[in-house]
Amino acid sequence: MDPQQFLAALVGKWKGDCSTWFEPGILADVSEVEGEFSPLLGSTLLKHEYQGAIQGKPRTGIEWIAYNSVAHKFEIAWFDSFHMNYAILYSTGTSAENGFSVSGEYDVGNGHPRWGWRTVFRLDDPEHLVLQAYNVTPDGMEALAVETRYQRVAG
Repeated sequence: MDPQQFLAALVGKWKGDCSTWFEPGILADVSEVEGEFSPLLGSTLLKHEYQGAIQGKPRTGIEWIAYNSVAHKFEIAWFDSFHMNYAILYSTGTSAENGFSVSGEYDVGNGHPRWGWRTVFRLDDPEHLVLQAYNVTPDGMEALAVETRYQRVAG
């Protein structure tokens, strides 16, 4: 599926579960999540809005997702009320099997090296979408931080 077809396949409402790890291998939370992918500017840009909870506290977020047909890369701008509540995380990347993978960096504190954040979007079939986000330490070690398993909502 070409990138534009992939983005078009995401349009609609989704529900599922979001799992979060603050330390590698130690599951901290599993909560319900709802999201919607809406096209902007025709089909070249999507807005992904989601809401749920993390450890009982409300969590909302927005991602703008585009496929840059000149650079042949996916591009995401992301912010939310929990993970990225102080800045916008910009990520870029390329197509992957049944989706795409993008990477960016975020600040963890003054005087500290930036950490990486890699996000994978994978459409297992037209009704099931998996989003996986990985923390990447400054020395390159990667650990699963967030996994959202969506199922399309009929209607």
